This record gives sequence, structure tokens and C-alpha cells, in this order.
Amino acid sequence: MNKYLTGHNFPQDLKDMSYDELELLSYELRDYLVETVSETGGHLSSNLGVVEITIALHKVFDTPADKLIWDVGHQTYIHKILTGRGDRLKTVRQFNGMSGFPKSSDSPYDVFDTGHSSTSLSLGLGMAEARDLAGEDYQVVSIIGDGALTGGLSFEALNNAGNRSTKLIIVLNDNGMSISPNTGGLSKHLSRLRSSGRYISMKEKIKKNVSKIPVIGEGMVTGMQHARDSIKYAVIDGILFEELGIKYFGPIDGHDIETLCKAFEWAKQTEGPVLIHTITQKGKGYSVAENNPNVFHGIGPFNVETGQLLKKSIKPSYSYVMGNKLIEMAQRDPKIVAVSAAMLEGTGLEKFSAEFPERTFDVGIAEAYAVSFAAGLAKAGSKPFVAIYSTFLQRGYDQIVEDVCLQNLPVVFCIDRAGIVGADGETHHGILDLSYLKSIPNLTIMAPKDKGELEAMMEYAITLNAPCAIRYPKGATPELGAVNKVITGKANQIKRGTDVEIWALGSMVEKALKAADILKKKNISVSVINAKFLKPFDTERLLKSAGKYKLLVSMEDNALTSGMGEEMNTILKDEDVSIINIGWPDKFIEHGSCGQLYEKYGLDPNSVAERIAKTLEG
Repeated sequence: MNKYLTGHNFPQDLKDMSYDELELLSYELRDYLVETVSETGGHLSSNLGVVEITIALHKVFDTPADKLIWDVGHQTYIHKILTGRGDRLKTVRQFNGMSGFPKSSDSPYDVFDTGHSSTSLSLGLGMAEARDLAGEDYQVVSIIGDGALTGGLSFEALNNAGNRSTKLIIVLNDNGMSISPNTGGLSKHLSRLRSSGRYISMKEKIKKNVSKIPVIGEGMVTGMQHARDSIKYAVIDGILFEELGIKYFGPIDGHDIETLCKAFEWAKQTEGPVLIHTITQKGKGYSVAENNPNVFHGIGPFNVETGQLLKKSIKPSYSYVMGNKLIEMAQRDPKIVAVSAAMLEGTGLEKFSAEFPERTFDVGIAEAYAVSFAAGLAKAGSKPFVAIYSTFLQRGYDQIVEDVCLQNLPVVFCIDRAGIVGADGETHHGILDLSYLKSIPNLTIMAPKDKGELEAMMEYAITLNAPCAIRYPKGATPELGAVNKVITGKANQIKRGTDVEIWALGSMVEKALKAADILKKKNISVSVINAKFLKPFDTERLLKSAGKYKLLVSMEDNALTSGMGEEMNTILKDEDVSIINIGWPDKFIEHGSCGQLYEKYGLDPNSVAERIAKTLEG
């Protein structure tokens, strides 16, 4: 770690540092950040964009007494460095290392565990109200990006904040992007504000000159402040925040530490809710990230000079396969459309968007809206494929139930990043989707074992003319042999055996086959069933297996609670058969590589084989 960074006691020393020293610090922080993330991987461009904002926040506010709540939280690496954790940054997102998101158990400076978007305003307002009820006087600051501001939860919080006199400081980090470029009316509104920086300079110039007028100057300034609405209407196209009852200041340069500090000091002295609009550049200070901010949003280890990843998979990802297959299907069927919630690239829809721009709908960070929007598309005759990460689809649960499944509409959910996802940890693992989807009527739930099966399931989903969910993991697709025809609720045997039968779903099929090979060396013959469907489940085949094998095993990359294992247990409750369930325990799983987590919790092939062998031994 840089000697300049280790030679200070942050954040206390920030209070006494000059603006020149703070600017030097910003360069040192960026160098250390790029150096470290190039080795560990992680969220880079978003952190490079908030260096000055983070410095100014910790200089002006008395943290941790004052509370900083970071929306999403992936942009807190600088915050971690400036709160005594700089030497641990090299462990970020590593197994048993520091989380890449705020963790209140890790530091008193991490006020709230965040990981999903658009929550900081609600959290901040709740904390501010509790502060007032307790008669305390600390500051509450919610930092939110313009992408997160598109989420409905943010609008609900803004509406409520503007209706109250509660003191809450909102820092809007506006870089024009979430992971992909932002879309929508609010994004356009903020874009107009960005281009109207002349308003702030004009206002300050008028105030400065008028206040010099003897005797009446200050009075005129006060009168002009009362007339500010007419000035804003004349210069800025819309005053959304002030109309909601929130004092607006900006836009200001989010990379100018002195300007930021003065704005934050003003906010501290202002009553009621305040929003400070800062303009930043994602990837600031590292040219490769500036030019490719979406690529460096979340990235693996890379070469600092070139920006090239050190390790690339030669196999296509599930996301890539889904996107390419959807293009092929859409070329044949003009009714097929794609819906994304600010994740066109992450879900593999970027090429689809380029080929069918009028049939691609990126609704921003608004998953619940995306589901209802897709329901409307389906009701009017389109065939929507909704591609959303498993962890984010949780936010649209009610809409899946009420707007899609209750209406029995043909919406296909392509659930990306299902199962464990690795370094992003608790907030991003997709291990609950099978559990919360299984109980919904009218919904077919499938999970492919490999590339070919994902493509076959997408074709099959269109024929159902009903709600359907296809869930698949992050990462490269294996190729596990011939693809059997997809038939409603029918599993198929892909390895024959006589002693034990493993029922595996989706990505666990590959691990089941490897476990079977390990057990073969111990003279244990294992049958492997590719379940394919969680709903409807192949009950008939399972009951036939109950009388043929000494032991049945379920394997799923999902929580054991309410998953496939519990479904099998219920079906077999009256059968004389032993069964063991392999899946994730009833807890939030920490971060680490997928391999490390599978091994720790006994879901890797060696652990599965060992457990089966011990069970058979009695």
C-alpha cells in the first residue's frame, strides 16, 4: 500500500488537510485502487468515479457519528480505504476477505448492509426519523446514483421525504450510467440539468453582485431567493425535486473537492430534505475505464497497461447463449420481444438490441415494472422474454404472481445468475428463486444442464403459451452430450447405475456426473437423472425409482428450504426409501469463489461422493 496512504490516520486527518493535499490524495487513491483491483477483480469504474465525493464526505461530516448510506454499495472501496481498511483492500471479495459491499459487521462506518439498488433514500429517511424521535442531532446522508434513482422505491422515498420536514441530505452521483447507459424520462431530465450548469454560476454571480449594493443589497438577495422558482423555470427545463419539496442544489462538479465540501457544508446548515446534484465520470482517472465504463463496472483481474483480462473463458456463457438463441428465434417470429432492467449487456441482450432495437425494452433499474410491463406486452399479443438476474427478480415477486401468473400470460423469464455467484456474496447469490417461484400456480420452471438444453428450453417455452421460468447460472456453459427432447414435466436418465440414483437440476447435473465417476472407483454404481423441471415435477419417474435404489439423492444450486429436495421428500413421504438432500443451508451465504463455497458447504463432487459413500456404509 502506498506510503502516503499509510502515513495518515483516516478519516480524522482529512479534517486538517488543505484542498491541494486532498487533490494529491485523490491521485494516490486512484493509483492504489487500479493496482489492487487489477489483481483481485471487482467493481472499478464506479469507485473511480466517486473518489472526490468520498473524500469530501469524510472531510465535512463527522463519521461514523454522522451516517453515510451508500446505495447499492459497490462504490465503497474508497470509503473503506478512508475508514481504516486500506490494507485489507487486497482481500476484497476474496474468500474470508473483505466484502465488496458495505457490511455493518465489518466496520461502524458501514451504516447499512446494501447490495441492491434504490434503497438508500428509504433507509436514510427512516434513520433520520428515528434520530429525531430519539432527540439526537447527527446527520444522515444518502448517496445514490442516477441509475438507482430510476427505481420506483427511490420515487416513493422522494415523495415521502418532500412531504416531511425531516432533515435528510441526498447526494446524487450523476454519471449518466447504471451498468449500461441509463434510459427513461428521469435520465433525460437529469441530462438537461447537466447541460444547464450555467444556472448555478448565474445564480451565484447575481447574488454576489447584488449583495454589494449598500443597505438594500442583502434584502434584495433575500427577495431574489423568494423568486427563485421563476429563475429556475426560465433557465432549467423542470424543477422536479423542488416541486416535490426537496431543496435542490446543483449541478456541481463531482470531481472538485472544494466545491463539494462547500456544498456539503451548506447542506448541513439547511433545514429539511436537501439534494445535492453532482456530475461525475465513471472510470475517472484511468483512461481504459473511462472509455469502457461498463466493461470495468465489475471485472476480473486485468493488465493495468492494456486493460485486458488475464483470464478469459473459451466457452460461451449462458447469457451469451441465451442472447444469440433469442436473436435466431426473433428472426423467425416477429412477436418475440426482449425486456431488460438496465442489464442488456449483463444478460446477453446487447446484440439482440442492436439487431432489433424496436423490439428491445430496457426499462432501467425497475424490475417490478419490467415484469408488469412484460405482462402488458403479452396481453396485447407479443411474446416477451424477460432477462433479469435471479437476485434482482426477487423485487418483482408480486408482479410475477398477480400480473403474469394469475392472468396465465405467456411471459418467459430468463433468470440469469441463478445459484451461487461467487465474489459478490450474500446480496447477489440467486439461491432463493426455486423456493419462491415453486408455489406460484400456472408457472412452469425449468433449468438446463448445458448450452444445448438452454436453447431447447427456450424453443419449448414459446410453445407453452403460458408463464415459464428458465433459470441458469453465471459463467460458461458445459456441453454434456446429446439434448433430449423437452417434454412437460419429464426428466431423463443420462447415466445408468444400480445402487444410488442422483436427481440433479440444472448446473448440478455436471457435478452429479463427476460425483458418480468418483463413486464408481469405490464400486458404487450411480444413476444420474437430469430433472429438467422443478414444476411440474416428474413424480411418476421418481416413484418408480423409489423401489429400485438403496438411496436417492437430490442436488440443486438453491436453498434446501422449499426447493427440489423438499419436493422429492413430499412425494416420497410414504415410500420405504432413504433420501438425502444436497443444496444450500438456511442462511445467507458469504462471498468467495464458487468453487470455495461449493466445497465449504458440501456441494462439490468430492463432498457429494463422500456423503453418499458414508450414508451407504450406515
